[in-house]
Amino acid sequence: MNGRLVSINRSNGGVPKLPVSECLVTESGLDGDRHRDLRFHGGAIRAVCLYSLEIIQALQQEGHPIAPGTIGENLTVSGLDWSLLVPDVQLEVGEAQLQLTKFVTPCVNIAGSFRGGDFSRVAQKVNPGWSRVCARVVREGLVRVGDPVVIRT
Repeated sequence: MNGRLVSINRSNGGVPKLPVSECLVTESGLDGDRHRDLRFHGGAIRAVCLYSLEIIQALQQEGHPIAPGTIGENLTVSGLDWSLLVPDVQLEVGEAQLQLTKFVTPCVNIAGSFRGGDFSRVAQKVNPGWSRVCARVVREGLVRVGDPVVIRT
């Protein structure tokens, strides 16, 4: 199954992460991306955060003011069955290869992207299948908006 990279998002710390057209993905994450609290963000097993454009659109239909990058994902993808993106799955995104490691536990920093501040809407434990997912970098490389996203089995 193939998808597409629709947004590459990074920030100098915190959210929202803002779009760029291309970026180098390294073992420590996206070049130029920073995190405020390294206890909960970044590091080898959380180097890259991914989310689904289709889920963002579904959340918008529910009335949430979410958009690509507003809840801190680095790569927003479309065209994939999000239920297949679980820990240990590998993806090729542009020149990079990623291995999914864990679902992201949401925090109060993303509350502004949700009606009533209810960020638990994207908590895997509360709403399975609606969570962002973290990845480690297996192979570094350049990614560009429009690149294919391929699930490797």
